[in-house]
Amino acid sequence: MFTRRSLAIVSVTLMLGATACGSESVSTTDLEAEVSTQLEAEVGQAPDSVDCPDALPAEVDAEVRCTLTSGDTTFGLTLTVTGVENDEAVFDIVVDDEPQG
Repeated sequence: MFTRRSLAIVSVTLMLGATACGSESVSTTDLEAEVSTQLEAEVGQAPDSVDCPDALPAEVDAEVRCTLTSGDTTFGLTLTVTGVENDEAVFDIVVDDEPQG
């Protein structure tokens, strides 16, 4: 089971894709897969699921909220873009201090 103490801020770089309106973003599918992969690398166990309802715009300081579920516990997490270069976005993953009630 995940606990906040076992999770750290993780920086991730992903390739960008264009949305229907032409702006670049990281898709929800890519976000969910990469968050799961990075958290598994950080704590040695992948969450049961990660849900990111919105794509992450490729703009510095853009944020999206996601959730991760491990067993019966759900944590919120925030993904924040820290840099965009060429076709890649760099973002931090920060897990909430407390599980969702």
